[in-house]
Amino acid sequence: MKRILSIVRREMTSYANSPAAYIFVLFFLVFCSVWFFFVRNFFARGDVSLREFFAVMPAVFTILVPALTMRLWAEEKRQGTYELLATMPFSEGELVAGKFMATMTLIAMATALTLPVPLLVSMFGQIDPGQVAGEYLGVLFMAAACASVGQFVSSAAGNQISAFIFTALALLCLTLLNQLNVWLSLPAPVANALNYASINFHFESFVSGVVDTRDVGYFSLLSVLFLYLTAKELKMRKWR
Repeated sequence: MKRILSIVRREMTSYANSPAAYIFVLFFLVFCSVWFFFVRNFFARGDVSLREFFAVMPAVFTILVPALTMRLWAEEKRQGTYELLATMPFSEGELVAGKFMATMTLIAMATALTLPVPLLVSMFGQIDPGQVAGEYLGVLFMAAACASVGQFVSSAAGNQISAFIFTALALLCLTLLNQLNVWLSLPAPVANALNYASINFHFESFVSGVVDTRDVGYFSLLSVLFLYLTAKELKMRKWR
C-alpha cells in the first residue's frame, strides 16, 4: 500500500503543476452551475430538484475525464520516464492503482466543490439528503469507470492527443449506446444488451437518487476490467 500511495503522491504533484487539473476543476464547476441555474432555468421552473444538475454529468465527463487521463501514460512515454518507472520496484498493478487513485482524488475534490449547489437549492424548498447522497455516489462510480477507460487508452496510445480523442470517442459511444434504441427499431435482446452496456442508462437511476446494485455492479465491473487491461498492456509492453 505504501508503494501505491507514493505513486498517488507523485501523480498529485504532477496534477498540481499542470494547468489541465485547474482547467478541469474550473470548467467542471462553471459549466455545471451555468447549465443548471441558467440554461435549464432553475429559478423559473419552480422545481426544487437536482436532477437537471446531475443529468448533464455523463456529457461533461465525456470531455473532461479524457483531458485528465490522456497524460497518465502517454506523457510518461513521451518524456521517457516510463522506462524509469518500469525499473523501479513497482508492479504494473501498483502503478495502475496509484494513477487511478490520484485521478479519482482530483475528481472527488472537484465534485465536493459543487456542494454549495444543493445547499443553495435547499433555500428554495425541501430536498431529500438521501437522494442527493445517492446522486453524488453515482457521480463517483461513473467517474471511476470513465477514468479507468481513459487510463487504458492512454497506456495504448502513442501521444496525448490521440489518447484524448480515442478516450472521448469511447466514452461517447458507451454513453449513447442506449439512444440507439430510440433511433432504431431493435430486437428486445439487442436493445437490452445496449442498455446494459450504456453508461447513461445506468446513471439514470442515480440521477433519481436510487442506488441500484445492478448499476453499482456495472460501473464496478467496467472500472476493474479496464484497470486490469491497463496492467496487462503495460506488462505486454515490456516484451515488445
